[in-house]
Amino acid sequence: MKTQIILLSFLSLSYSDHIDCLNCSSQNSFSVLVITETNGWVHDSIDSGLILIKDIADRNNFNVYYSDDSSVITDNNLKDIKTIIFLNTTQEILTDDEQKVMENFIKSGKGFVGVHAAADTEYDWQWYGKLVGAYFRSHPDVMNAKIFTVDHSITDHLDYEWEIEDEWYNFDYTNNNINILLNLDEKSYEGGEHPDYHPITWFHEYDGGRSFYTGLGHTKEVYLDERFIKLLEKGILYVSYQDN
Repeated sequence: MKTQIILLSFLSLSYSDHIDCLNCSSQNSFSVLVITETNGWVHDSIDSGLILIKDIADRNNFNVYYSDDSSVITDNNLKDIKTIIFLNTTQEILTDDEQKVMENFIKSGKGFVGVHAAADTEYDWQWYGKLVGAYFRSHPDVMNAKIFTVDHSITDHLDYEWEIEDEWYNFDYTNNNINILLNLDEKSYEGGEHPDYHPITWFHEYDGGRSFYTGLGHTKEVYLDERFIKLLEKGILYVSYQDN
């Protein structure tokens, strides 16, 4: 049975039985919808991710709607939403109708953010795979690894080389037109399967809209790391057409 996480008591502005607003205010400039539905592995860092996204929203004056039920993806519910965020979703979660709604949402010039297991979602929907940019293939245990920042366009807060502990996905890449921000150094950890090409965070324009994906976000601790916090913040603002 699906459960809802209530971080605030400010729920009078909820517009569905399955959706809550975590910080709604008429003073905010736009809204995002965070989806956390799972049909596979359930990450215990989802709560941490919701708290972080709300904190980012408070700093940048936007509303965060949240649901763990994809049935909220309707034309009516999305009419005032700027960006959809898939936060550690897993496996097949959308109906055919919800897929069509999401395609139309992106084609209308809106944004998508995928965090970690968003790449472990909707394997049978080719359009989604290209939106995200890759599908999850496998991973070793959580461990420390070195990352190279190869593009500072929205990651100017990061050093060229830095290290962090997380769960490192191996991917089946699905889109050659991604703009790579961060590359994994496979010499720095065990279990990598892409010795010459291992993007772990990227962005791109796709089918009329914008997409940002990061493979970081498995552990609770990552959501407390200032480097990741700023990375996710800039990703959300990029796809929402805000100044970075």
